[in-house]
Amino acid sequence: MKTVVVFRKYTNGDIIALFPNEIADPNGNCGSYMHVGQHGAATYSKVMKDTKATTEEEHKALEGELTGLGYVLKVMKRHRHTAVTLESTV
Repeated sequence: MKTVVVFRKYTNGDIIALFPNEIADPNGNCGSYMHVGQHGAATYSKVMKDTKATTEEEHKALEGELTGLGYVLKVMKRHRHTAVTLESTV
């Protein structure tokens, strides 16, 4: 099964991969990945607001890094993220 990923670019040039279908913490934040810091949690709506879409060239290196880790990716420009807390799944 492919993992949905949305690549975004911060104003300083850093690229972040968002995994909107993965709940990363009890607050309902989604999973994310960056070259520095690697896996973490991110507030999807905030990152989408604070960044802009990447070109294929801009996210190629990060996509390659994720593929090297074993991810099979479905790259999308946007994806609906519904924050779900762990409490609401119990």
